Amino acid sequence: MKKILLILLVVMLFNSGIVSSFGAEKASSGKVMVYYFHGSFRCPTCHKLEQYSKEAIETNFKDALASGKLEFKVINVEDKGNEHFNKDYQLYTKSLILSLVKDGKETKWVNLDKIWEYVGTEEIFIDYVKSGIADFLKETK
Repeated sequence: MKKILLILLVVMLFNSGIVSSFGAEKASSGKVMVYYFHGSFRCPTCHKLEQYSKEAIETNFKDALASGKLEFKVINVEDKGNEHFNKDYQLYTKSLILSLVKDGKETKWVNLDKIWEYVGTEEIFIDYVKSGIADFLKETK
């Protein structure tokens, strides 16, 4: 009889949301979105910016990608519906943006604007991107 009462009590707590709300506080840690923005015209350097960014992410953050803590998207800002990104992130050229999202809302973002300076040296470029992403991922915990 005591087991039945205990089971009923646990079921009632789950249904009321009391028990599940404890887990929800820990689970809402956030994620990092990495956006590479480009236009319709893409020169060899623009392609290299995307390639190095993708390499930095896929090589160094496999676990974060697999778990959903990190997501990489390549977006043409000239495609219909994407124009708002120019205003949202104050874009004026091809850009790599890191966005911290918590509880479904962007809490901060940064433009890794030195990608243009570092594109000539792959190792420096990848270290720069890796460092920026690692800093943002620390804030998802």
